[in-house]
Amino acid sequence: MKNRIILIVSLLLTTLTAVGEESANERQARRIFNETYHQVFGEQGASLRYDVNITGLYKTHGQIWFKGKRKKFADAKVTSWNDGTTIYTVRRKKKKVVELHDAKNNKSDKYSGKFKFDPDNFHYSIAKHDEGLMISLEAKRGVKGIKKAQCLVEAGTYHPIRVRIKIAFIWTTIKISEFQSGGITDEMLTFPEAQYKDYKFVDKR
Repeated sequence: MKNRIILIVSLLLTTLTAVGEESANERQARRIFNETYHQVFGEQGASLRYDVNITGLYKTHGQIWFKGKRKKFADAKVTSWNDGTTIYTVRRKKKKVVELHDAKNNKSDKYSGKFKFDPDNFHYSIAKHDEGLMISLEAKRGVKGIKKAQCLVEAGTYHPIRVRIKIAFIWTTIKISEFQSGGITDEMLTFPEAQYKDYKFVDKR
């Protein structure tokens, strides 16, 4: 479930890359999406706190730092570092244990098919919202997977505030806070091996 949540967070944020050029409204959406996307996924890296709510059935929160292929993730149960090749995972309940996983063969990959996102499969619109600007996406007829998406960004800064997607009858919502674009160093994303030198390393690759 934990890997699935991380994947959902990434994919929800990735919906901010959706673009369209069929109208002035959609051209505006494209410009705003592109600026938001660069703030989140640009070379400078970014960090954010997220609160996930899957239709009230499952809730969790945590923080993510990422830059390029490298990521760090932390919540109440797990802290993990991903350098693009190896994932180092420390679970709170497993004392003095560091798990090593293959980043390219992560078990979360089996969920990716359910959350595939193709920008050409949607109609787009943008409107003012009490909290900023709301980008709404609706799947074209016959499209499977994501049926609707809503991306709320701050007016002016275009920082992400909230992203929601609907698959079948299930809505998944992520509230984003403490967003920071830039200032992410390689040291922040590197597994601090010296801090865990007395831990047992379990290779699960």
